[in-house]
This record gives sequence, structure tokens and C-alpha cells, in this order.
Amino acid sequence: METKWLHDFIALSEQGSFSRAAESRFVTQPAFSRRIRSLENWLGVALVCRNRYPLELTHAGEAFLEQARQLLAQIYGIRSQLRLSQQQTPGVSLITQPALAVTFFPAWLHRLRPALGEGLIRLNTGHYHEAMEQFVAGAVDFLLCFAEPQQAEALQRLNVERLQLGQDRLVLVSATDQPHNPRFQLNHEQPLPLLLYPKDAYLGALVQQHCLPALAEQPWQPVCENALGEGLKAQLLQGEGVAFLPESLVRDELTSGRVVVLEQSPSLQLDIELCRSGEPRSELAERFWQQSTLLANK
Repeated sequence: METKWLHDFIALSEQGSFSRAAESRFVTQPAFSRRIRSLENWLGVALVCRNRYPLELTHAGEAFLEQARQLLAQIYGIRSQLRLSQQQTPGVSLITQPALAVTFFPAWLHRLRPALGEGLIRLNTGHYHEAMEQFVAGAVDFLLCFAEPQQAEALQRLNVERLQLGQDRLVLVSATDQPHNPRFQLNHEQPLPLLLYPKDAYLGALVQQHCLPALAEQPWQPVCENALGEGLKAQLLQGEGVAFLPESLVRDELTSGRVVVLEQSPSLQLDIELCRSGEPRSELAERFWQQSTLLANK
């Protein structure tokens, strides 16, 4: 059982359709449908009449709906009580995608640190949809993420403040042989072995939507999927294929010549944003935001 399945089921009952509910939960419709199916499998009963339009809940679904709301209220109530009783060290909490935790966050925090003093900064990582869920639920002070237009519209509906901190690019890269020649090239003859993010991952969806169609006449074939960019990078350095990766993730390798961006290959610009919602929960959180704003405007 995962709490996000309960949120999904409640959203489905409120929105009345899988597509609208998936949009409200910031996931693709196939991923959302799988999560509802996972909840049904865990409970051992069908919750939704899938052959009815408009959407209807089964009798079991109707009975479970209020119980799902009560379960979530109890879970979050217990969490609040435990946090208050534990009296954690005051600090600022963020959640971000794994790639940004490695490539962007350390140097950015180093620039912020003089203004923050010794305040505790807690960083958690999660794939995009997990990070978004925690942020929307108010479990963290800030969301640090890659941004694109569809996501921006969803955040605007939630009255989220957004601050652009920088930019990155998804680029198609290959490991090199000596002397720094790419092991694989765009030649329109041999299929290009591709190391890919899963389609339902954030960067995977961007690659599928924007990058792969731009390969045009170049044949390609998937050879491995990995949700972690660091994992794809490690396989790429072993010469197993090429991959669309954030440029910052392979910056050192590009400088040394171990990796090259393939000539005439498509790329995609990525904005890096810091988001917050509601009133700051501490003086340190407000200082964190204000200092981030000053650095972003330099």
C-alpha cells in the first residue's frame, strides 16, 4: 500500500475521468491507471467500473472512498504529532530530482551558504512525480526541479511561486575511443543503440516527445532503460550505447574528451526552477528564498 494510491483514488472520484485525474496528480494517464490498478490488486477488489461512461465507482469503491479519506487524515495527523513531539532541529527542507541533486545543488548551496549561516538544509531526492507529490502535500519547503511548459501551467493553478535558477540541456552523447572519436555516430545506416530513461519518467517523457522524433531518418534501437541518469552515464562510459543526458551530468567527461555530443544531433533546453507554496514556515526558509532570488537575478 502507498499513500499516493489513496490520493489517486480520491482524485479519480472527484475528477470523474482518468485523464483529468491524472493531470491533477501530475502523472501520465497510463501511469495513473497502473496506480489505480495497484490499489485494486492490493485490496483484492475492483473499485472502478471501467466499462461505464461516465466513470462510476463499484459498490466496493463507494464504500472505500470515505475510508480512504479517513486513512489519509489519520496518517497525516500522526505525522504532524510526531514531528511536533520530536522537536527536530530547525532547518529548510527541499526535494529534487536525482540529476539535480548531483549536478546543480552542491554548487548552488555553496553560493547560498554565506547568507544562511549554519542553518540545517535537508535535501531529499525523488523522481519527478514523487517530488511533486511531496511538494504539493506540504511535506517540504521547496521543490527544485527541471521545468517545461505543461508543468508550469499545473503549478500556476496551485498558486506556486517559481524562480528560475539556471538552465541545462538534454544532449545526445557517446563515449569516445582514442583519440576522442565517438564510438557511435549518426550515419543513417546502422541503428543507433540507445540507453533510455523509462517512458513514464520525467526526462524519459521529454526524450520521447521532443528528442527521438528529431532523429528523423536515423534508425535506432533501445538497448537498456534506467530511471537514473547516473546509471545511464555509467553504461554509456562502458560503450554500451548513446544517451540523451543533462549536459551538466557529463560536463567533466565532455571537458576531458571521454564523452562527446554527437554532431547534428537534437537537444532540448531545460530550465531549472525553485518553487515554494504558501507562507514560509521559518525565518531561515524566507532567507533561503530571498537569497536564491538575489543570486538568480545576478
